[in-house]
Amino acid sequence: FCLENTDPRMRGRGIQLLSQVLLQCYSLLQEKEVLHLVLFYESRLQDHHLVIPSVLQGLRALSMCEVLSPGLAVSVLKAIFQEVHVQSLMQLDRHTVYSIITNFMSTREEELKGLGANFTFGFIQVMDGEKDPRNLLVAFQIVHDLIAKDYALGPFVEELFEVTSCYFPVDFTPPPNDPHGIQREDLILSLRAVLASTPQFAEFLLPLLIEKLDSELQSAKLDSLQTLTACCAIYGQKELQEFLPSLWSSLRREVFQTASEKIETECLAALRALSACLSRSVLSSDSEDLLDSFLSSILQDCRHHLCEPDMKLVWPSAKLLQAAAGASLRTYQRITHSVLPLLLEQHTKHTQSSQRRTILEMLLGFLELQQKWGHVEEDESTLLSLQAPVCSVVFSALVDPSVQLQLVGIKALTVLGSLQGFLSSSDLELVVDHLIRLALHENDSQSSEAAMEAAGSLAPTYPKVFSGRMVPRLEEELRSGRAGKGESYHNHHSLQQRCLQALAAVSTHTSIVRETVPVLLQHLQKVQKGTEARSTQDMISVCQSLHRVALQCQQDAEGCWYFHQTVVPSLLAMAVQAAMPESTQTLPCKALLEEEVLAAMIPVISAATTHLSPELAAQSVSHVVPLFLDGEVSFLPQNSFPCSFQPFGDGECLEAQRRLVALLMAFVCSLPRDVAIPQQEWLLRELLALSCSSNCPFTATTAAKCFAGLVNKHPAGQQLDEILQLAVNRMEPSLAEGPRRPQAFTLLLWVTKALVLRYHPLSSCLTDKLLGLLGDTELGPATADGFSLLMAESPDVLHKGCHADVRIMFRQRFFTDNVPKLVQGFHGAGPDVKANYLKALSHVLNHLPKPVLVTELPTLLSLLLEALSCSDRVVQLSTLSCLHPLLLEAPQIMSLHVDTLVTKFLNLTSSPTMAVRIAALRCAHALTSLPTTVLLPYKGRVIRALAKPLDDKKRLVRKEAVAARGEWWVVAAGGV
Repeated sequence: FCLENTDPRMRGRGIQLLSQVLLQCYSLLQEKEVLHLVLFYESRLQDHHLVIPSVLQGLRALSMCEVLSPGLAVSVLKAIFQEVHVQSLMQLDRHTVYSIITNFMSTREEELKGLGANFTFGFIQVMDGEKDPRNLLVAFQIVHDLIAKDYALGPFVEELFEVTSCYFPVDFTPPPNDPHGIQREDLILSLRAVLASTPQFAEFLLPLLIEKLDSELQSAKLDSLQTLTACCAIYGQKELQEFLPSLWSSLRREVFQTASEKIETECLAALRALSACLSRSVLSSDSEDLLDSFLSSILQDCRHHLCEPDMKLVWPSAKLLQAAAGASLRTYQRITHSVLPLLLEQHTKHTQSSQRRTILEMLLGFLELQQKWGHVEEDESTLLSLQAPVCSVVFSALVDPSVQLQLVGIKALTVLGSLQGFLSSSDLELVVDHLIRLALHENDSQSSEAAMEAAGSLAPTYPKVFSGRMVPRLEEELRSGRAGKGESYHNHHSLQQRCLQALAAVSTHTSIVRETVPVLLQHLQKVQKGTEARSTQDMISVCQSLHRVALQCQQDAEGCWYFHQTVVPSLLAMAVQAAMPESTQTLPCKALLEEEVLAAMIPVISAATTHLSPELAAQSVSHVVPLFLDGEVSFLPQNSFPCSFQPFGDGECLEAQRRLVALLMAFVCSLPRDVAIPQQEWLLRELLALSCSSNCPFTATTAAKCFAGLVNKHPAGQQLDEILQLAVNRMEPSLAEGPRRPQAFTLLLWVTKALVLRYHPLSSCLTDKLLGLLGDTELGPATADGFSLLMAESPDVLHKGCHADVRIMFRQRFFTDNVPKLVQGFHGAGPDVKANYLKALSHVLNHLPKPVLVTELPTLLSLLLEALSCSDRVVQLSTLSCLHPLLLEAPQIMSLHVDTLVTKFLNLTSSPTMAVRIAALRCAHALTSLPTTVLLPYKGRVIRALAKPLDDKKRLVRKEAVAARGEWWVVAAGGV
């Protein structure tokens, strides 16, 4: 009835119902049914305009049918092209037309190609005048497919270009709260893919790009440059020939005149792409070499500026030349053949360090480009022909008094060393000598550090030279003993420090590691046996160097295993020797047992262990664990000790040995999870007992951390449950009362962390115990700080780097489970312990991902504001650091509390603690991100209040006050 009704609205409703049904069941239709429906819908395209939207929906459903008869797709599109004025339709209906075309192009490609250029022309009519960004994305994709899938464009190339290029450059700003999420960048990239899809557009597109490059609109310039770069990937010499002079003129002007770093970068990228495009073109015998003439233009316009190292155009010219030279080997050779001799000549003419630095930096840019092309035959390389003067220029920079020139020289030296076959053996020896001098004797630390880095970079390329020349020299300097005559102890000690650092820096190849590691270990033994007052700091320095070597060895299996089997037993042997009762009577040996030294040894052993293969780790653990449990010292070098090693034994005389549990922790807690630890249950029981009984806080803490690290990796099951129950039984009585409360609390904290990380069921029970301790007057403050430990990443154990079991989003889970309990505890706590709950809460929030925190902000903000009134400076600092990013990321929510925030922040700018004053000023600064209408009533008050910290006695406070007050001055300066 509806389909035959004379009222077009009723017919439209009937067709709409039919189309909705077809959209649900088009896959069930038979071929004959589809045929009849297509013929019906085609005839309806001639109906009243009110009916057309529903007809198009039906045709969209039929375009998705797999049983569509041959020829029907062409028939439907012809009918649409002929009967429907697409751009007079609503946005959704136009989108439907594009969808029909897209469906047919993906399933009936050959049929549509049978239409020839008529299909292209029909689509041009459909798209012409489209304005909606949602439709444009689809339309641009259709045009791209037309070209990419080789549809016939016929005589309509220019028309197709015009119908798409009219949107260039894209000028679109998405409306606020746009549900479609279409960004300007989406349209730019989609249109660029069309414009840069075929060389047939070149004669129309290149003039358009040149026109936009000459405009004043920065966005148009950027878009044009990026589009030009994209086009060069498919263009050839023929397409570019006519436009090269204009393109070069525009690019040169922009680089010479622009103040925009982005535009300069894109200009250089476009020039590089143009040069690469011309380099790819195959020359015929009668064609002009466009690349040569193009490069000649560049050289003519830029080369003479290089003779003026103090003038402003020297760097733009150098960048243009380097961009062109970086396009291909041919362009590099052509440019450097002209430019490198000129730069060397200018270096000779100019004697000022600043000018020579500029020239060397330009030279360095060309040297770095040589690395792209690898080894080049001598008769083809300008650089190889200039080997002697280039080396002379670089070496002269290394002895110049100017530190900045030295730094550039060191960079150039590193690049020269990376060029295969460039440096002769005598040059290499000179390189090493320069690096040793700079690393050890240069007064400026920048040059010294840069020389060490350079040595580390070059050592893998020339391991024999560095191990045979540099390492012995460094070893000799290190063994030189006491300060020489006229040399201060401080200077001598500084030289030794640099020797240690240089030995570590150069250890970037396994053969060199085999030379440097024994030197470092011998020096550590020498320091241990010595009597100098600074032996503790010297030991720490050696350990820091060993740690660097360990990190550099991690990616090389051979070097990693050599380092581990050499260094770990040696460190353990020295530590065991120092812990023997006879040794503890003398000062030098005691230094190795000091907390700072043991703390420096931990990362060495850990880094040497984390990257071992499971097989080698199992081999090592079979020696180290028996050392601590059974006193088995046979695998240690120099293993003749005056008495047995019993770190888990009873007696005060063994206290020194118990401190070495820190080294056991570094080893076993860094093992891969699939490595079985021998006698693990016994080891866990010994660690548990030691952590609860030791009177030494360092020993008790390291034992607790070691226990926690093993528990974290322990496979789930009865054994783990039993050891955890044993731990709880040991902790609970000690936590209740007695002299061992601190030890029990430390153990509880670390075990809780170990279980929280792996989502163990017992973690909630232990966390509840910690929550209960927040109300304890003795342990409450330490417990509050402990929540930071629970949430933060530990540097030595229980992190992913040492293979700990760390589940994703454990912080979010901890937050969800425990913050409500913290809030409840705060409200029920007495006034003397409320600060503990606030501090714990601020620690949890500070380590929570900011997006999660923003979603929970409304429920927690009142508590955070109350925390600002707490007298505890740690609470104040934690809360301020938590609020600062929220002011920037959740301004609407924070605006609701602006009165309280302003008052609190201004009060804290007068805090006696400098860190609190700085944090409060930063928050006051961040307040300016709130809506202007919210801030205006407070502007005068804030500006007056911020005048006081301008006179603060601390410079950092004054700096923050200036920044904050300046930002408040400009609030609504241009009107609301």
